[in-house]
Amino acid sequence: MAKASNSSNDIVLVHSSDIHVDDGYTARANDGDGTNPLLDVLRTAEAVNADIVLLVGDIFEHNRLASDIVTKAANHMGNAPMHVVALPGNHDPAIPDSPWYHKAMGKADRLHILGVTHKRSVQFPDLDLEIWGRAHRDYDDMTPLAKPVRRKTRWQIALAHGHYEPVADRRTSLRASWLLDDAELAATGADYVALGHWNRPIKVGKGTVPAYYSGSPDLAKTVNVIRLTASGEVRVKREKIR
Repeated sequence: MAKASNSSNDIVLVHSSDIHVDDGYTARANDGDGTNPLLDVLRTAEAVNADIVLLVGDIFEHNRLASDIVTKAANHMGNAPMHVVALPGNHDPAIPDSPWYHKAMGKADRLHILGVTHKRSVQFPDLDLEIWGRAHRDYDDMTPLAKPVRRKTRWQIALAHGHYEPVADRRTSLRASWLLDDAELAATGADYVALGHWNRPIKVGKGTVPAYYSGSPDLAKTVNVIRLTASGEVRVKREKIR
């Protein structure tokens, strides 16, 4: 069960994506440790007393990483004092030899991997909250927000890793952009749609539902903090990474 939030009724979520843990570029930019940006996101979430961290795709740069760096990343997520919900993206799809199936992931009790440990959604009964998303399962094109999950809880959060367009143009199969659009955002009916794939933080859509890209930690230097209040409000702000 999720830990108590800093208000007896509010729920605090932290949203990040596109961390690209690796032993190459990210490692060189972080004193040789490609897991540092992930750890920074988790530390920031702890600082704001988050109940859950949402990691929305491309947490790993690719699926060919050495076991030691995957183990270290899994330990960071598993040792976090809050729940972590992760969605595999187009860089790290949930194929059998991906980091998401590494044995170290199975030791993280509070890590929930959509498409791996949970097929489509994970529920947190104490928070009356459900989080759902469609994981990338291969390197082919897909529709990130296809077949929204029917609401069964007071609060519902949708996760999607893909490219936003106001009206998705899928007329050619040669354009593997993992598209999502305004109609699909609205069809979720979610209280917040957490998006990944863009490196810059930005709000998208018509506002029918709150839909935001968090941006990558190295570019945005922030995470999105979502507060679901007892009165039913959804408040979103950017928090500087600690």
